[in-house]
Amino acid sequence: MEKRIDYEIKENDCGKTIESYLRERGYSRKILVHLRQTNLGITVAGELAYTTRVLKEGNILSVRLSEETSSERIIPVPMELSVLYEDEDLMVINKAAGMPVHPSQGNFDNTLANGLAWYFKEKGEAFVFRAVNRLDRDTTGLLLIAKNMLSGAILSSMVSEKTIRREYRAIVSGLTEEEGCICRPIARAEGSTIERCVDPERGEYACTRYRRLGYDRDKDCSLLLITLDTGRTHQIRVHMKYIGHPLLGDFLYNPDYRFIKRQSLHSCRLTFTHPLTGEAMDFTAPLPEDFYFLRPLG
Repeated sequence: MEKRIDYEIKENDCGKTIESYLRERGYSRKILVHLRQTNLGITVAGELAYTTRVLKEGNILSVRLSEETSSERIIPVPMELSVLYEDEDLMVINKAAGMPVHPSQGNFDNTLANGLAWYFKEKGEAFVFRAVNRLDRDTTGLLLIAKNMLSGAILSSMVSEKTIRREYRAIVSGLTEEEGCICRPIARAEGSTIERCVDPERGEYACTRYRRLGYDRDKDCSLLLITLDTGRTHQIRVHMKYIGHPLLGDFLYNPDYRFIKRQSLHSCRLTFTHPLTGEAMDFTAPLPEDFYFLRPLG
């Protein structure tokens, strides 16, 4: 993968060094080190430039991002992927149920990363896996992938700054309040490597907001719209169990498989600003078929 970006220096950026100018545009220290080690990684008017150089109005500063090596230990595996959007900086994928995102113990060749490694191998492009948001194995819906180191750095900063908005649909047991906010700290459960729990002493701050969209009286289930102020592991699953309305089909927190065979959670909307163009991006993913057992949807 190679990407070239040209910047025309305006009057208000005169006197800045190349390093300070690029840092203001989201370039991390790691990326700057990479550019210094890349042949003609940083140039002004086509000539090699050091990051200490002071910029002048009218200068054309060019950056060459080059990655020739793919992520190690990710085996390319052909699989069907639902790519909703792709440009040279990012991808948005509608992830299927039962698909882990990252390779891990017991999941070496069946993950989204494996499928993307194959996707880019077929295109003859290097592939470095950079998933911006996280979805559990059985959670469906929108997943954002950064395609180069710069978009990855900027999008990661946007996650930290909470400027990427995520919306979920969930089906939970019982009749919830019309809306609510759950702010309870989450920690790893004692004696477990994967399970989490609400723990006021050891936990990290976590905040989940929900609004009830519908209720099926016969099945005693509520359909919720959920947004997150934080992104802790299993946050929605743990918080909904904590208030007495666990997700259906959740093997860890509520193994009730009467109506659905996996946790009833779907990432349905993703809104953010494009990391390089500044364009407003808004993506939605329709509810998966296995959600349609609920009367409000039928």
